[in-house]
Amino acid sequence: MNTIKMTMGQALVKFLDNQYTSFDGKEDKFIDGVFGIFGHGCVVGIGEALEEKNHDLKFYQGHNEQGMANAAIAFAKQNNRRKIMAVTSSIGPGALNMVTSAGLASVNRIPLLLLPGDVFACRQPDPVLQQLEQFHNLSITSNDAFKPVCRYWDRINRPEQLMTAATHAMRILTDPVNTGAVCLALPQDVQGEVYDYPVEFFEKKVHYLDRMDPAVEAVKRAADLILKKKRPMIICGGGVRYSEAGDMLAEFCDEFNIPFGETQAGKSSVLWDHAKNLGGLGVTGGQAANIIAKDADLIISVGSRLSDFTTASKSAFKNPEVEFLSINVGAFDAVKMNATSLIADAKTGLIALGKLLREKEYKASYAGEIEEVKKQWNREVDRLYSTEMGPSGYSQLRALGLMNEEFFEDDAIIVGASGSLPGDLQRVWRSRKLYTYHMEYGFSCMGYEVTGALGVKMACPDKEVYSMVGDASFVMLHSELLTSIQEGLKINVMLFDNNGFGCIDNLQRSQGIPKFGCELKYRNPATGRLDEGGKLIPVSYAKIAEGYGCRTWTVRNSEELKTAMREAKESEVSTLIDIKVDFDSMSDGYESWWRVGTPQVSEKPAVEKAWKELKSNFEDIKKY
Repeated sequence: MNTIKMTMGQALVKFLDNQYTSFDGKEDKFIDGVFGIFGHGCVVGIGEALEEKNHDLKFYQGHNEQGMANAAIAFAKQNNRRKIMAVTSSIGPGALNMVTSAGLASVNRIPLLLLPGDVFACRQPDPVLQQLEQFHNLSITSNDAFKPVCRYWDRINRPEQLMTAATHAMRILTDPVNTGAVCLALPQDVQGEVYDYPVEFFEKKVHYLDRMDPAVEAVKRAADLILKKKRPMIICGGGVRYSEAGDMLAEFCDEFNIPFGETQAGKSSVLWDHAKNLGGLGVTGGQAANIIAKDADLIISVGSRLSDFTTASKSAFKNPEVEFLSINVGAFDAVKMNATSLIADAKTGLIALGKLLREKEYKASYAGEIEEVKKQWNREVDRLYSTEMGPSGYSQLRALGLMNEEFFEDDAIIVGASGSLPGDLQRVWRSRKLYTYHMEYGFSCMGYEVTGALGVKMACPDKEVYSMVGDASFVMLHSELLTSIQEGLKINVMLFDNNGFGCIDNLQRSQGIPKFGCELKYRNPATGRLDEGGKLIPVSYAKIAEGYGCRTWTVRNSEELKTAMREAKESEVSTLIDIKVDFDSMSDGYESWWRVGTPQVSEKPAVEKAWKELKSNFEDIKKY
C-alpha cells in the first residue's frame, strides 16, 4: 500500500482540499476555504498545515468565533448547500463561541464543519490553558457542549482515527436529510502527530447529490388525496430552494390552478409577482396567503419543516375538512401535522404528481379569489411603503419601500435574521430575482445579519449584499464587518435603530405587560428601575462602523436616506446607514395568531385578559 507520512493536521487539510459535490451534472469544489481564529489549541497544528502552499483552501481571518461560523453558514446557504467553508478555533472559549452557530446550522439544515482545538489526548500536561476539568469525568472537555446541537460529533484521539471521522463528516455534510453542524474536535497534541496515511484517502472524492425519486405507490396516494380536494394550497419551503425547484413549482401551480404561500426559507424561490404567489404565510405572513389558508381543504407542504411561524401555531387552517400532504426528503418533517407523506426531492415529487394529475385533468376550483386577494394585498403593501411617519417618528416600512422600489438592484441580496425586520420583510419585500432573499429564521439568531452578509458576499462577490439589521442585533455581533474591510468584500449594513428590542417590546405589550427591559434607556435613579421615566441612550452606530473603515451616514427621513443610498452605491468599501426609525413602525400581524407563554395569573387585569384570549385560541386547535 502506498502511504504518505503526514501530521493529522496536514492530512485533514489535504483531505478537505479534495472533496467535491455533483448536482444535476454540475461539479463544484465542496470546501471553498477555512475561517479561523488561531490560538494555542490550533495555531501550531492545523494552522501550520493551512500556512503551507500545497493546497487550494483559502484562509480567512475571523474576528469572533460565532461571527465567522455564521458567515460560513450564510456562504453554504447562499450556495444552496453545494459549497461550504470550514471553521477552526482554539480550545475553551473560542470553541464554545461556536456552539450557537452549530445550533443555527442544525436547525436550518445547513452544512457547517467545525474544527475546534481540544485538550491534550495524552493528558500529560493537564490542565492546559483554557481546559475545563470535570471532576467526575476527565474525558469531558468544552467541546462536548457541541454534542446536543450537532448532527455528527467526533474527537480525533489518534491520528489514524481521522480517516473514519472525516469520511462520516462528509457523509452528513452532503446529506440533504441529515445535514447540519458537524464537529470534529482536534486535540492539540494529536494535530501534530504523524501517521502513514494511505494515498487513496487523499484522492479526489465526488459526493453525488442525487435527487430522491418518490415511490410509485406513494405518488398515487398523494394524487388520490389531491383529486378529492377542491381548494388546495401549497407551502413553498426551503426545500424548494435547495432543490432548485422554483420553476417546477410555478409551472405546477399554474397548470393546476393552485395558489402558494412562502416560508422565510422558501421566499425568492419564485418571483413575487407570479400569478399564484400569495407571499408570506403564517405569523409573519401577509393577508393574501393567510386568508386563502383559512379555507383551504388541503395544505401541500413542499420542503417545509412546518414551524409555528409558518402554521401560526397550527391555527392558520380553519377548514374542518383540511388535510395535509407533505413532499419532503426527510421523513421527520414529512409526517408533521399528521400529513400524508411523499418522501422525495421537491422537484421530482412535483413532476411525478403532475403527471398523474394531468392524466385526470385536475384543476382546483378557485375562480377569481386568488387574483382578488393578491390585488388587495398589493394595495396594502403600497400603502405601507408610502406611509412616511410612524406613531412618533420615521417609518421603518417607508424606509424598506424606498430600498425595495427605488434603490436596490433587482439582483441585490438582502440578509436578515431577527427582530421586527423578518416579519416586515416576509410580508412586504418583493423579490424580483431568484435567491435574493436570505433569511435565517429557524434559529432567528441575533447577530447573524452582518456576519451572514459577509458569507453571502463571499458566495456572490459580483452582487450587492445588504444586511437588514436592528440596533440591538448589531450590538450583539458585527465583528465580521472588519473582515469585510480586510478582504475588500463590500457589504452594506442597513441599520434600523429603534432604541432597543422593539419587536419584543411589541410582543410584551400585546400580552398586557407594561414596557419593561426592552428599550435602550438609562436606569432611572429615582425609581432604580428601567423603563420608568429613564432617558433613551443616544448611540451613533455610524461612528462605530466608521472606526472599522466603513463609509457611514446617519439619516432621520426619506430625503436623507435617498442621499445616503445613492452615495453608498458608489462606495468601494463596506457601508453602514444608521436609520433612526420609530419604535412602533413595524407591520402588524395579518389574519394570524402566535401562541406564547402568557401568565395564567397576574396582578395585572390586562395580562389575565390576554391569557383568556390565548386560551380560547389554542383550545380550538386539535392538530398535531
